[in-house]
Amino acid sequence: MKAKKSLQKFTETKINKVLNLEQITPKDLEQLSEKENARLMEIFTETFNKLTGTERDEFYNKIEPVTSETTKNQLWEHNHAQITWAISTLMQELGRIPTKTEIATKTELSRQTIHKHLKEYANHPMYLMELESFRFMTSKVLAKVFQFAVNGDTGAAKLYFNVMGFMNNKQAQNNTLIQNQNNFIQINGTVLSQETIKSLNPEQLNTIETILKTALPPTE
Repeated sequence: MKAKKSLQKFTETKINKVLNLEQITPKDLEQLSEKENARLMEIFTETFNKLTGTERDEFYNKIEPVTSETTKNQLWEHNHAQITWAISTLMQELGRIPTKTEIATKTELSRQTIHKHLKEYANHPMYLMELESFRFMTSKVLAKVFQFAVNGDTGAAKLYFNVMGFMNNKQAQNNTLIQNQNNFIQINGTVLSQETIKSLNPEQLNTIETILKTALPPTE
């Protein structure tokens, strides 16, 4: 029993020695066993989750050199979600853009963290990945707009043609085109051939005509 208690006390002393450092580096962890390292990481998580504001920042700066990229990304996502939620909530409550101090109070993050995040988020890899997710869904949204348009929704038709016109101007290099080719009309991946048009009933033809008249500029 004494040997076990002595070993446990020795382990705690080694961990405490590391925790008392001003900044913890990978080299400082080399003296710890795998089990001691695991326990130290648990302490990091427990301590970090209890802190708020500037104390949280100070502790993060202390352990940042031994923090994995996965953990850093998770922390960024957490801060981003909290800041987004706070801004949205405070705008509804206050009827204006909240200050950094108000956001910090709402999120329990430091004002410095708020300032840094708002300044740098647009170039962060995690935010760029988030934008790619929205771009990925573009085709699905356009398909839904197109569905409303062909069913006679002139507002959806205007939106569809406006978006397609924008994509044609901005992304021609990616072959996103509205074009007329060899007796058929192609709108991105949707092809309207003469055979397809001939198979439409009068009501469907009238709907397409209405959409075109609404979306296209009047002829003089």
